[in-house]
Amino acid sequence: MTGPLLALSDLRVVFDTDEGTLLAVDGVGFAIQRNEVLGLVGESGCGKSVTAMSILSLIPSPPGRIVSGRAMFDGRDLLSLPHEALRRIRGKRISTIFQDPMTALSPLHKIGDQMAEAVQIHSEVKKRQALDMAREWLGKMGIPDPGQAASAYPHELSGGMQQRVMIAMALMMDPELIIADEPTTALDVTTSAQIFELLSAMRRERTSILLITHNLGVVWETCDRVLVMYAGKLVEEAPVRALFERPAHPYTRELLRSIPTFEEGRELYAIKGQVPSALNFPKGCRFHDRCPDAFDRCEREEPPLYELSGGRRSACFLAEKFVS
Repeated sequence: MTGPLLALSDLRVVFDTDEGTLLAVDGVGFAIQRNEVLGLVGESGCGKSVTAMSILSLIPSPPGRIVSGRAMFDGRDLLSLPHEALRRIRGKRISTIFQDPMTALSPLHKIGDQMAEAVQIHSEVKKRQALDMAREWLGKMGIPDPGQAASAYPHELSGGMQQRVMIAMALMMDPELIIADEPTTALDVTTSAQIFELLSAMRRERTSILLITHNLGVVWETCDRVLVMYAGKLVEEAPVRALFERPAHPYTRELLRSIPTFEEGRELYAIKGQVPSALNFPKGCRFHDRCPDAFDRCEREEPPLYELSGGRRSACFLAEKFVS
């Protein structure tokens, strides 16, 4: 098949609050290719998770509302599908690894039963076979006693174990797309490496991954392309090596400067200023009051997302200068 696996365009998401309408995602669009790992990075609150959850219409409404956008998957717009049709896609063709497993797992049901139910919803296998699959995948996640874990309730497992359960549930149906929101937050370094190796193996077979993370080291090791978000907007897109070697947006450059190093005597770098409030974004470029390269035009006009060579995009008036 040709064309991207998923094409998102002009996504706008708002939340109604007591203080006013909060613009969480503003006109975001990108494509995920087949067998690709696409990274999505940016500071907390920039709209990464809201963007990912919107793809499968998982935004709580109220207070959230998707006010515009299309998410084309296999010729159908996910954002306009009836609930039952979308339910058949969730968990089977598109799986999600949530950031907080403690709120994603049911506290009233055993781990094995929850995993088996996820299998039976999308296939005709018997309960016993589904439970066998659950135990097999718990073993793949590095859980020492998969049988005992399958018989446990979520509160009887550590946060790291619960996270592994969530990852197993996302992978066991062999999805075409995995949306992974900080998938290894609660895991130790060794286990995280094992999980990313498993994700990479699945990608080599047929699975695409949208990886949301704060860890730029993981982005470098894992992703093919990278999206950078700031204050609800997409500000840069580039192949991973090009982004690290020559960022086309000042915000990306500042993010890369913030990566901790073991260089002796070097202080931890922090981007100056604060992220603007989504209740009242400033005029012009939303990064201009924190940007070391800002000039008068940046305060007056909001830069478009310029198309650059090499499959790159940047929402900066000086983008061509940065990559030349």
